[in-house]
Amino acid sequence: MSGKVFKYGDNVNTDVIIPARYLNDASAENLRAHAMEDIDREFAKSVQPGDFVVGGYNFGSGSSREHAPLALKASGVAAVIAKSFARIFFRNAVNIGLYLIESAQMADEINQNDTLTIENDILKDLTTGRSYPLPPMDEHVKNILKCGGLMEAVKHES
Repeated sequence: MSGKVFKYGDNVNTDVIIPARYLNDASAENLRAHAMEDIDREFAKSVQPGDFVVGGYNFGSGSSREHAPLALKASGVAAVIAKSFARIFFRNAVNIGLYLIESAQMADEINQNDTLTIENDILKDLTTGRSYPLPPMDEHVKNILKCGGLMEAVKHES
């Protein structure tokens, strides 16, 4: 996967990721069209499959609804990198198969519009030339992500 970076600060909450006023229609198309619009009006128009979102501390705080990670996944976001994630957002993201990377160093050093790629458990910032080994991941979580989400992982286990 390879794409450009959309970078935000601390405490990006679920109401910013997908505003509650758009939750009457939970289709992927609607979630994509309104993702991040209260913090970045250009996001939905600019994001491409394979792009990355980078945040600060407490990314995904707020309500527990699954729509926030679904909006990012529907937008084609390959991964979200942040200094830390709200626990419910983290679990919801894993459940729907959205890849999260918790790393303060990456979140600090990666900049808006940098181009990133992930190959062989290494994240490379093609803009700056920096490389980062990906943090170890629990095997159960890795399997869920590989399958595309919890429901698909359960189907594979049966």
